Amino acid sequence: MRITEFTHPRLAQAFVDYMATQGIHLRLEREENSLSLWLDDPAWQEKVENELEQFQRDPLHPRYQAASWQSGTTQSGLQYARAPNSFLDNLKARAGTLTLSLMAVCVLVFIWQQVAGDREVMSLLAWPSGPEQYFQVWRWVSHALLHFSLIHILFNLLWWWYLGGMVEKRLGAGKLVVIAVISALLSGWMQAKYSGIWFGGLSGVVYALMGYCWLYGERRPEAGVFLERGLMAFAIVWLVIGYFGAFGLSIANAAHVAGLVVGLVMAFVDTRGQSVRRDR
Repeated sequence: MRITEFTHPRLAQAFVDYMATQGIHLRLEREENSLSLWLDDPAWQEKVENELEQFQRDPLHPRYQAASWQSGTTQSGLQYARAPNSFLDNLKARAGTLTLSLMAVCVLVFIWQQVAGDREVMSLLAWPSGPEQYFQVWRWVSHALLHFSLIHILFNLLWWWYLGGMVEKRLGAGKLVVIAVISALLSGWMQAKYSGIWFGGLSGVVYALMGYCWLYGERRPEAGVFLERGLMAFAIVWLVIGYFGAFGLSIANAAHVAGLVVGLVMAFVDTRGQSVRRDR
């Protein structure tokens, strides 16, 4: 079972050493830019997660350094580093190049919209309005780059960073591209049928990632791709709120539903024959 990831090797080893003094074996696996922490016996999950919360609050506490001495791993050659407490450290630790790049593009498009106006930008990036635009192939997905308020873009990019980063780190950039492109295409098509072409936002892709990560985590919990059930319940409640028009918000309901269905179907296909449930 994958527990978390560290960007600082000495901190990771300190926690592993400390848990060893508690009789719990954890192992580290090196990845491209980080170390992932794995637990072989799921029976210890709750204790490990509780200890991890305490460790993250004060990773430099002497008890963790003492644990390294006790377990005999102080000669690892690694330096005891500071915790990754800056905003950029945390941003980069969870997300890969593709995730961060798309976030940057969305921010640039949003700034462009503020300068040139929504209509001007949408005339170039919105869903095709007719056969004469069908061969402008970028339009089938570029509508996902459009956002119409600060809250709109912040909400979508936070979810994209949280879920897209997880998929990219665990399953690779190729899988994230496939999910993003297919969900943008199908959610855009559904929303265009429902309300016309004047819409935009990454939320169709975000809902696809929600559905994908939740079902993937339910069926293959050892993969480290998941969405907590409470957050999935929140996503469904928000979907229902959108259909009832609460708070006076203009919400792309059809895109959300289509994205969610796409994500669930893709996760089901990707985990066929590998269903293993775990209470969360």
